[in-house]
Amino acid sequence: MSDPEFDLGPGGQPGKMSPVIRRHPQTGERHQDWLQWGLLSHGTLDPATAPRPIHARAETVLEVPAFADAFRRRRALVAVDTYYQRRTIGGAGRFAISRRDGQPMGLAALWESYVEPDGAVLRTFCLLTIAAAAPVADIHDRMPVVIEPDDFGLWLGDEEGDTVALLRPSAAGVLQCKPISRR
Repeated sequence: MSDPEFDLGPGGQPGKMSPVIRRHPQTGERHQDWLQWGLLSHGTLDPATAPRPIHARAETVLEVPAFADAFRRRRALVAVDTYYQRRTIGGAGRFAISRRDGQPMGLAALWESYVEPDGAVLRTFCLLTIAAAAPVADIHDRMPVVIEPDDFGLWLGDEEGDTVALLRPSAAGVLQCKPISRR
């Protein structure tokens, strides 16, 4: 996990705490919390050896037991201005990916709570990814699912509707990729 395919910017690395917007489990209200990046299932027997996925594929999220329940009940958003993507297609380098309009992005996430033997609760998350669309497809085959602001309520469960329909690449012209200097 020392060189992830993409990161969330300064401090936004797997294993680190990141701000996540979710519905509070007791109140149902939108709430921002700091969760650890790397999903740890609530039913984990040994967290020291358990897998800690940082991504879940949108195409199979409802089929994979580690993600299915979280997708149905514990969806979240990770708000970022930019995420950083390592090129894996056609060369090397890193790119800053952001919305062309300069607004923050809401990246689709799933979260879980793990209760440690001493009763402490560790909340974790992973991001959902989808097959990349332009312009990201020129540098990588996958990208995070970006939820549009008008769909935040549906994604977070504030509104009824088909959340699976939100698992799509961003529309043409929404995102931009800028190369990052090696310096």
